[in-house]
Amino acid sequence: MVVGVLQFELHIHGAESLKDKRRVVKSLRDRLHREHLVSVAEVDAQDTLNLAVMGIAVAGSDGARIGRVLDAIDAKLRSMTDAELGATRREIIHGRIGEDNAGDPLDQDALASEMLARAGAEDRP
Repeated sequence: MVVGVLQFELHIHGAESLKDKRRVVKSLRDRLHREHLVSVAEVDAQDTLNLAVMGIAVAGSDGARIGRVLDAIDAKLRSMTDAELGATRREIIHGRIGEDNAGDPLDQDALASEMLARAGAEDRP
């Protein structure tokens, strides 16, 4: 299985209300889902008037196809007229059922420690 993830910022110029922002976000979300069969969500900055942080996920068995889908979406985002593309982050994740991910350089203990440290930092004033 291959999963492609694209996270991006949209700077929505001219939005005077959250309703204006939602119109742009909903239109884009519906269009990308319909045209590319991807999952799309606003993942951060929901209460910020001129900024939308969105995430896209697409799954399949062919990494090259996943890459082409993300490339097409990136090109579409860059050509938008009612918003400007800001920072983007793209990741392709490969995995198979039954693999133990032993070759994965991710240190699970370090990750758990980092998550606990961040959770504790959020609880402090």
